[in-house]
Amino acid sequence: MPEQSAPLRLIDLFAGAGGFTLGFTSLKTEDDIPLFESVWANDFNESATETFYANFGGHCVFGDIVDLLEDPSLEIPPADVVIGGPPCQGFSLLNKKRKADPRKQLWRPFMEVVKRSGARLFVMENVQQLLSSKEHEEIESEAQSLGFQTASAKLCAADYGVPQVRYRAFIVGLMDGNPKETFPPKRTHYNPRHPGTLNAFDYISAPQPWRTVRNAIEDLPPPVGTAIRDEPGPLNLHFGRNPTAKSIRRYMTIPEEGMNRFDLQERAPELTPACWIRKTKGGTDLFGRLWWDRPAFNSFTGDSRSSWIS
Repeated sequence: MPEQSAPLRLIDLFAGAGGFTLGFTSLKTEDDIPLFESVWANDFNESATETFYANFGGHCVFGDIVDLLEDPSLEIPPADVVIGGPPCQGFSLLNKKRKADPRKQLWRPFMEVVKRSGARLFVMENVQQLLSSKEHEEIESEAQSLGFQTASAKLCAADYGVPQVRYRAFIVGLMDGNPKETFPPKRTHYNPRHPGTLNAFDYISAPQPWRTVRNAIEDLPPPVGTAIRDEPGPLNLHFGRNPTAKSIRRYMTIPEEGMNRFDLQERAPELTPACWIRKTKGGTDLFGRLWWDRPAFNSFTGDSRSSWIS
């Protein structure tokens, strides 16, 4: 990235507690100067906006972005970059009414903020189903009408050092160049079950194996209590639960790594909820045990076993 005299101004939409903002504002130059500065954000969950406020300051506006943009008094500050993940439920395979879900159109206020802010770069994130949807074509068309070139890709978090096989869609729009020259970024980690697939085009020069559950949590001490406590992270969020007697019996019925609700149903149908019995396929991560020496699998991907071999 070229040298810059001041941090790039950042807007985060559908911001939640600010995870996307954290990723950008944590980036710094070699001289430890922040590359991005958060200047505006929005979420329609008040608790989320309060959490954002605690982490990044009081410029996260609470409210439905559609309603806010219709208010003539709303001022969107100038920005260089707009980021965000419009709600993904409209595209999720779990949503049986997704064809008519209005949340599939929330990319429109996202692009309106891009337009009003004068941003020259945007990054939009969603579930992987977005890339095969009509909305994906509409987003690219709208972006191009505003002067952006775009690049889209499905990325796996495990390929970039996250100890979870989680696939997400990203759309990058750039006003001052072709984002396909640098996006998607080269992978930093690889699936050790398939080391023969490595090549210099897709990976950095010395990629590492996927990080595992063991890598992520082996050094944590036993959890304390059953509530968030005032300690430095991650110990503040490292607490236990109070499972019911029935839940404990379920845990004991499937003690081995990788076991899940189907194993529970086979071994103890009397302990298996009726809704799980009626769901005859998919969702193997429901009540599933993680493997110690594999990445965690992603919820809602269907078969948790397949994530390790695909």
